[in-house]
Amino acid sequence: MQALDWFIIGGYFISLMLFGYFVGRKNHDQYGYYVADRKLSWWAVGISTMATQSSAISFISIPAFVAVKEGGGLTWLQYELALPLAMIATSIFLIPHFRELKLVSVYEYLQKRYGASVRNTVAIIFLFSRALGTGIALYATAIVMQSITDFPLWVSILGMGIIILIYDTFGGMRAVVYSDILQMGLLILGVILSIYISIDAIGGCQIIFETFPKERLHTLDFSWGLSSTGGGMPFWAFLFGGFFLYTAYYGTDQSQVQRELSTKSIEDSRRSLYFNGFARFPLTLLYVFMGITVGALYLQDASLQANVSATSADYLIPEFILAYLPEGIKGLLIAAILAAAMSSIDSALNSLSAVTLHDFVLKKRHIKGAKEIRLSQITTIFWGIIIILFAFLVGSIADTVIEAINKIGSAFYGPVLAVFLAGIFHRHINSSAILIGLFAGVGVNIFLWLAYTEVMWMWWNVSGVVVAYISAWLLSLSYFKVIKSDSDYNVEHKFTLKWKRMDTWLIGYFFMIMITLWLIEEFL
Repeated sequence: MQALDWFIIGGYFISLMLFGYFVGRKNHDQYGYYVADRKLSWWAVGISTMATQSSAISFISIPAFVAVKEGGGLTWLQYELALPLAMIATSIFLIPHFRELKLVSVYEYLQKRYGASVRNTVAIIFLFSRALGTGIALYATAIVMQSITDFPLWVSILGMGIIILIYDTFGGMRAVVYSDILQMGLLILGVILSIYISIDAIGGCQIIFETFPKERLHTLDFSWGLSSTGGGMPFWAFLFGGFFLYTAYYGTDQSQVQRELSTKSIEDSRRSLYFNGFARFPLTLLYVFMGITVGALYLQDASLQANVSATSADYLIPEFILAYLPEGIKGLLIAAILAAAMSSIDSALNSLSAVTLHDFVLKKRHIKGAKEIRLSQITTIFWGIIIILFAFLVGSIADTVIEAINKIGSAFYGPVLAVFLAGIFHRHINSSAILIGLFAGVGVNIFLWLAYTEVMWMWWNVSGVVVAYISAWLLSLSYFKVIKSDSDYNVEHKFTLKWKRMDTWLIGYFFMIMITLWLIEEFL
């Protein structure tokens, strides 16, 4: 690391903090702080949403999975199969419904529909799982930064955590969204530079495809993921499980829905989702191609092989940066990794603050203006400290926790999605029945986790939503009497299906992705 690299990284950090401060001056109450007064453009929200998904773990781990990890390769592309279909479901059935209610926290809907007990339960699930997952993301990124910069781990954790905390605390949702746009651009530039430099280092694309292992160029694994004989990336699990996972994540997780509540209109919210439905697959293709080019270089470089193994695959990209990138470009790529990490952590931090304030603190208090802003900022600082502490506490168990966090998400996403869908489509399902259904869905998933390890975790998203929904429906029919909500919300709200031309295009896009994967499978 040379002086120019440190200058670029330092300049990036300072710019982010100053940006957050100046943007935050537009916030006058919690609606400005958390949903940007509902004035954000659809394209800005769409890019910000995609930036959050393209975390530092994606920047580092997808190329590593393609290039080095045992059982890896282009089958990662199956992860994107269900996304266009999930965007249709989310944009039709969930987001317009929430926008009509003018929510800040998506969990407000649950009190309007069921009552406080359901709202509090689901909000607590979100707070715990999101804070822990964000702490893990901070820790994982700090580990990579430690390997690049030789800083002590505690310095990397504390430094990144404080910088994110400063610009997020001052700027709120505006700072999150507009900084994500910058970070998305930096991330894509970093991927393109890595591809160019690795191609140049190895001597051209032809050598790359001659060198890269053919067995890693397979894109389709038509196993079910229901037995120990299945593949590591089973097609059917990622198709069906991925549909429910993405629908739950984009449609019921506060860290994502909060952006959709910040646009100017329902139509703009849908446009931002359409953007993600179309744009994520090309971005993933970039990550995968980066894995191919760097992976081919890895096979010809003994020093890279000495420093990176199949069990330490995530160090491939950091080691490549250190070994091959010139001064200045190296700093830019490190800034890209930091940008990817921050785009995930900043949105989680703002959403944790929003849920805490809106679902718990302000339910029985009436605070307006400057006091709202101060309380919002204090809540953000509180969760920033918690996330940093989580990052320190995971320590030596981080390798197992990172995998466990993915499983925890799948254990809860399906049942939580069922809570929202039941509220929208079935008037007679009440709070008692849905809480039992929620815990039944989570219980079945935990049982599968502990007793049937051969069932791939992606299926938990299916089992969770099916068990929770059917349990609540049957209980409401056969045992519980219909209980009115403790609010004046009309539980007989009639949902209107609004199919758009773009929904049809997304279905066509799904089949285009399938054809693309088949063509890669056949001709590479």
